[in-house]
Amino acid sequence: MPASAVRVPGRPPLLAEASKFALVGVSNTLLSLVVYSVLVGAGEWYPLAAGMAFAAGAVNGYVLNRRWTFRRGSAGAPLRYVAVQLLGLGATELLLWALVSAAGIEKVAGYLLTVGAVTAGTFLANRNWTFGT
Repeated sequence: MPASAVRVPGRPPLLAEASKFALVGVSNTLLSLVVYSVLVGAGEWYPLAAGMAFAAGAVNGYVLNRRWTFRRGSAGAPLRYVAVQLLGLGATELLLWALVSAAGIEKVAGYLLTVGAVTAGTFLANRNWTFGT
């Protein structure tokens, strides 16, 4: 049986949640990219701009994932979500630094390259821990 078909009682299939999470992620990415690009364009230091952009996407993501993607969460979910986002932020900053400063990739391109890896990790953490049953 494929992983997407595995059912946990009272919980949508993995593929359904992953698809919704991806759509929320697209909105987070667009929002954070706009915030990042505006701040870098205004002369803000790119690591600080990345942190502020990540925070804007995180707030958007919590609201949409809590209400639409997972439709569940305990009283501790907001604190767990913040912990996952902080780990995601750390990963974003480290990967961005490595790509821009160490590898010489352009700043916006470097930021976009971090999205896939960080998104996969935060989806699994949010599904299984933040909004887990």
